[in-house]
Amino acid sequence: MAIRIPELTDWSAIPEQQRSAVLLRPPQPAGNMQASVSEIIGQVRQGGDDVVRELGAKYDGVRLEQLEVSVAEWQAAESRVSAEIIAAMDEAILRIDAFHQAGKAVDVSMETAPGLLCEARYIPISPVGLYVPGGSAPLISTVIMLAIPARIAGCEQVVLCTPPDPSGQVPSAILVAAARCGVKRVFKVGGAQAIAAMGLGTESIPACAKLYGPGNAWVTEAKEQIAALPGGAARDMPAGPSEVLVIADKTADATAVSWDLLSQAEHGPDSQAILISDDMALLEAVERIIPQLVETLPRAQILAESLRYLGRIRVNSAAEALAISNRYAPEHLILNCQDAEQLAGQVTAAGSVFIGPWTPESLGDYCSGTNHVLPTYGYARAYSGLSVNDFLRRMTFQRASLTGLRNAGPAAAVLARAEGLDAHRMAVEYRLERGEE
Repeated sequence: MAIRIPELTDWSAIPEQQRSAVLLRPPQPAGNMQASVSEIIGQVRQGGDDVVRELGAKYDGVRLEQLEVSVAEWQAAESRVSAEIIAAMDEAILRIDAFHQAGKAVDVSMETAPGLLCEARYIPISPVGLYVPGGSAPLISTVIMLAIPARIAGCEQVVLCTPPDPSGQVPSAILVAAARCGVKRVFKVGGAQAIAAMGLGTESIPACAKLYGPGNAWVTEAKEQIAALPGGAARDMPAGPSEVLVIADKTADATAVSWDLLSQAEHGPDSQAILISDDMALLEAVERIIPQLVETLPRAQILAESLRYLGRIRVNSAAEALAISNRYAPEHLILNCQDAEQLAGQVTAAGSVFIGPWTPESLGDYCSGTNHVLPTYGYARAYSGLSVNDFLRRMTFQRASLTGLRNAGPAAAVLARAEGLDAHRMAVEYRLERGEE
């Protein structure tokens, strides 16, 4: 299979307008996708489970009488998964659980003035809907990344939707991972119809308060439309296709760099990988190595498409490379260079950062402890990767004694008068007058 590697870009040799073009993401589906997703949402709202079954037959190629995974299917799952996979799953869960436990927000209680107590309490969101995409292999890691923070947050109801395989089953490894992370309800539904079902509710699928998880352009569009509806479920973050940006220098192993680029490019035909370096020998070596590696991979056809968007950018320094990365705001940033630790302290926009020659992005995808559900398509400028706190609501409380009202009330009354809101002012002054009686 012929793999076409795009031409090298010399950053210092091109004008600003062309630089912006070099950093463009792959184009997203055009046409009537938005209208089609809107139609699916409307159909699910009107027809519930029956429409979900019909859409499953249309898009997943299998019509199911029972959408929810049965007790018998749960019970049979573990015996169908190898001991090696289960052991790796358990190891990953331990590290991911530990890291996410440490990052959970804690309640705050403080006296901001004598007699005036202010508090912030974190309340679990429930129900929550988790979406795990289907495909050529079961995404065990995505189940873990979504379900562990939901469990730590204490979400009372957790619903998981994932497309069935051609036989109408959920892969056993998905069920084993879900069970280990505390998920008790799994539905065999994929695509925009799954998002609509969890976002609006059907006869069997609970209406969720918030939806989480990656997906294709249809899933992303459905999450956006559902979140915009009155009473619709909120979404975790905006996202697009997977992406990686690697900053490497002459100390980097060209083959290791090539594998890092391919590990994200193999996700889908619209995934993007970018290499930035001040070493021309490395940039040229990667151009030679990548086609050789692709020939050994089962996802070569996908890579033949996604590598059309491979970027190779020559810069004059590591500082210039980092400035480009912060501008691009990648989902994954790999720093495989001599001054990686120093550069890491200057990163301002990235979903997750991987520092040094021994830190492949794959660790973060599976078992380092961080979460692999990350903002893509430049949204890392404003959004963070998934954490326990995404499954919590922050509520504030305040309690004033008469002393507290005397201390803080006069300022409230003055500001209310300045804003022309006399009822606000009197709610304070009336109490202060009563307190003097």
